[in-house]
Amino acid sequence: MATTPREGSDYQLRARDIPVGAQMLFVAFGALVLVPLLTGLNPNVALFCAGCGTLLYQLLTKGRIPIFLGSSFAFIAPIMFSVKTYGVAATTGALAAVGVVYAVAAGVIRARGVGFLQRLLPTIVTGPVIMVIGLILAPVGVAMAMGKTGDGAAVLFPEQTAMLVSFFSLAVTVTVAIYARGMLRLLPILSGIGAGYVLSLCLGMVDFSAVAAAPWFAVPHFVAPSFSLDAMVVIVPVAIAPIIEHFGGILAVGQVTGRDYLQDPGVDRSLLGDGVATALAGCLGGPPLTTYAEVTGAVALTKIYNPALMTWAALTALCLAFVGKLGALLQSIPTPVMGGIMLLLFGAIMVVGLNSLVREGADLMEPRNMVIVALIIVLGMGRMTFSLGGLRLEGIGLAGVAGVLLNLVLPLPRRRE
Repeated sequence: MATTPREGSDYQLRARDIPVGAQMLFVAFGALVLVPLLTGLNPNVALFCAGCGTLLYQLLTKGRIPIFLGSSFAFIAPIMFSVKTYGVAATTGALAAVGVVYAVAAGVIRARGVGFLQRLLPTIVTGPVIMVIGLILAPVGVAMAMGKTGDGAAVLFPEQTAMLVSFFSLAVTVTVAIYARGMLRLLPILSGIGAGYVLSLCLGMVDFSAVAAAPWFAVPHFVAPSFSLDAMVVIVPVAIAPIIEHFGGILAVGQVTGRDYLQDPGVDRSLLGDGVATALAGCLGGPPLTTYAEVTGAVALTKIYNPALMTWAALTALCLAFVGKLGALLQSIPTPVMGGIMLLLFGAIMVVGLNSLVREGADLMEPRNMVIVALIIVLGMGRMTFSLGGLRLEGIGLAGVAGVLLNLVLPLPRRRE
């Protein structure tokens, strides 16, 4: 735990920091807009929600933590399923409910301490849930990389052309992530999308008609939520993993700045800020929000720890949200470009879950651990459904709930003498 605050880690709003703050948004931009592009939500709304959400977060955490909130990848699979099954309004209503779950968890932490939530949601539960989130999306990435729609039902581009573009985008992303230095290394997704887009232009795959028709200034297309229990049951249980990940994000930025944010302003305030921001995003038609590790990496690289940088990043996001042509340009990116990025991204999500088990040193051959991990993965990947009255659980939601219940019910292994 960090104990010595770094110089310049107190909130100071200065005009000279505007370019550095805007740079923080640039670091987050690729991932921030990728989620709405994959799930069918509006990227301009996502920018607006990220900006407002970050400002709300700063207000609730007293401007202490240099964190930027952007679109959460954990919810991609359930959002895609829910949008297709229940519609955008019901989906965003369920996402607003996720924010309420975060707030409730924050209240529990405040009353019972962090240890209680860690006992309820240990790595043996959250690790395989994260793995399922990545694995269940793999067919979507493969279909789009091959020039099809995400469900594979329709062909959008010739397969050979699509795979050329998708693997080129993937290759650039991997190259930047491994070999790049300095700030560029923090932009692998943005680099891959940009390179793939340029190749798509050369191959005549981009249609600019929507960009030409879009106005320069336009209010983002906000969507009022509706509240469907079916959509909530699909989406809300996924909140298990991001709640645990939130602790990791707070610890990481604390190590960078030399402050103990778990105590001041408190992880309960931080999670509450994330929850309020996510609830607002759901009410406006945007994706749920989470702390962005790539922005924390940029803070570490620049060694500028002033939390006000995130204020400028948020204000920049709000300004860009009203540029109509930007949203149309983002939506003109061909699906093979996004498919190539997803091949790596969804695999990386799975690896994050696997790595959490490895770091925990979990013995997966121990019967209790084996049962929990095996059932979470099989129930999630097999898309098992369970109905009881008006309650319906399936896929990731069922896997997460099953993991929590198994962890509570199954006895801990006896310690060997």
